[in-house]
Amino acid sequence: MNEPRCVSDSTGDKLQAWIEEMAVYMKSIDPKHLVEIGLEGFYGPSTPNRVQFNPNTYAQQVGTDFIRNHQVLGVDFASVHIYADSWVSPSISDAHIQFTNSWMQAHIEDAENVLGMPVVFGEFGVSAKDTGYNSSFRDTLISTVYNTLLNSTKTGGGGGGSLLWQLFPEGTDNMDDGYAIVLPKSPSTAKIISLQSTRLITFNSLCSWKCHWGCKKKHALENHDEL
Repeated sequence: MNEPRCVSDSTGDKLQAWIEEMAVYMKSIDPKHLVEIGLEGFYGPSTPNRVQFNPNTYAQQVGTDFIRNHQVLGVDFASVHIYADSWVSPSISDAHIQFTNSWMQAHIEDAENVLGMPVVFGEFGVSAKDTGYNSSFRDTLISTVYNTLLNSTKTGGGGGGSLLWQLFPEGTDNMDDGYAIVLPKSPSTAKIISLQSTRLITFNSLCSWKCHWGCKKKHALENHDEL
């Protein structure tokens, strides 16, 4: 599933019924298969107190409901996307970073406190076609996402990971939708991605996730500047 919507039913009932049917069906075929919905993460009618975090009012009209949809039997982890340049404004500004921060924090909190499952930010990025775009802003956006997730990971929180949209190999520029990142041509971005990988490897080598940092190794983070 990826970015399901049902704009003909803003109540979300039709999409909810479809998710309920398909999640159980998937589990009937492969009980050990992890199932997610691929939602963009918009809050809906079930949580009117959370719609303030949506990027715009239209987000409430597409038939999705982050909390309700993820409470379906058979769904294993929550999914959210981050496209401030599509949802907030096509012109690059600090508002994109502010939105990304609040959007991620809200969903991490709900994943922990309401859903009881990890949340993966399955797509995020910024288009080079946006007005005012520059690679420095892209690096700031990526660092914002990575730092937010790392802070959640350090405390045993619900931030389960992220997937950058999107990495391209050299020679495939003809397929670039504006979001492509070719690492050999983007050394600063490649460094940020490499650093995040190093941080996570270091983190995972210190302690089992099962202890949620309740053991002594939690304090080992204080001696690792890379974290």
